[in-house]
Amino acid sequence: MQKDLEEKFLADFKNNQNIVHKICRIYTTNADAHNDLFQEITIQLWKNYPKFRGDSKFSTWMYRVALNTSISLYRKSTKRISTQDFDDVAFKVKSHEYDDTKEVQLNALYNAIHKLSDIEKALIFLYLENKSYDEISETLGISNGNARVKMNRAKEKLKTILNP
Repeated sequence: MQKDLEEKFLADFKNNQNIVHKICRIYTTNADAHNDLFQEITIQLWKNYPKFRGDSKFSTWMYRVALNTSISLYRKSTKRISTQDFDDVAFKVKSHEYDDTKEVQLNALYNAIHKLSDIEKALIFLYLENKSYDEISETLGISNGNARVKMNRAKEKLKTILNP
């Protein structure tokens, strides 16, 4: 029985693990933190998998667990003394010129998203994943109308951050 559960979890997880990577990218700023958060989310998913009843899609349940884990850890981390990341101060050499416009825009978007509140991050993430308002409200446990209002506010906040 345990072996079947484990195989089912691994199959479901493998098919949806990009969700976890995307959430990690939103809530972390470097590779080590990304890996740590990915591991913590994976542990929480495995611990809670026996409670997954199948009332919603596995991916919706996965979003919820991953976002809740990320938000909880993010809130704990804001209580710590912040230090500077090594990647921010390390000398970097460009070996060749290339058009980095998309990369710069994507980094600007992620930097702007990092300035949002945890619920706004979750809303924007789900929006960028092309989730419907029904799916967003189900994932976050809020009403559809509340999701729409919060989404509009989050979009306006992003516009202000990106175009001061």
